[in-house]
Amino acid sequence: MIGRELYLKYMAKKSAKMVSQEEFKEHFRTGQLIDLRESDIYRASHILGARNLPYSTFKQSYVGLRKDRPVLLYDQSKTISVRIANFLRKEGYTDIYILKEGFDGWTGKVKHK
Repeated sequence: MIGRELYLKYMAKKSAKMVSQEEFKEHFRTGQLIDLRESDIYRASHILGARNLPYSTFKQSYVGLRKDRPVLLYDQSKTISVRIANFLRKEGYTDIYILKEGFDGWTGKVKHK
């Protein structure tokens, strides 16, 4: 468990900026807010303004993301976000942010079904 957390921190630091809710919100206007959870979970509730690109199909659907705008990632906790941030970094994306607390810790505006 501890090894996994250290690995996630290392990969996140290498590929993205792990940020608090306040910092995450600062990039809403210019950024691309991406919910990586599966579609049924996203439809039940998600951060207001988020676009759903599920982890299971992400590699087929990420091409619509712009490299010249920040990419804001979140999932339930943050594990999947770190993996996707690492993938995006390898694809040439440089301005990537991960919500530190994940959706589980989000206290901002949420859209419910």
